[in-house]
Amino acid sequence: MVSKDQGIGGAILAVCVIVAVGYLVLAVDPGLFNLNTTNARLDSVLVLVSIAFIAIIAIGAWIGYTMATTPPPKPIEEITAEIEDKKEEPK
Repeated sequence: MVSKDQGIGGAILAVCVIVAVGYLVLAVDPGLFNLNTTNARLDSVLVLVSIAFIAIIAIGAWIGYTMATTPPPKPIEEITAEIEDKKEEPK
């Protein structure tokens, strides 16, 4: 039996493969879709570059959000003091 996460992962994989194959077919031979070959090739590259650009910007925004909302770590002095206190406690 497949877990929910594995099912979602499989669906994402299938969609990505279908989109990649469709993009390659459109970029190599747009005549299969009865499209103007020059414009279709340029449009397919434009779409791919736009998606890549937006993905990179989204990753940068996610990193910025994570850094802005994550609390700062404890100073090393506090961590060292806690470790020393645990060592000194009798068992």
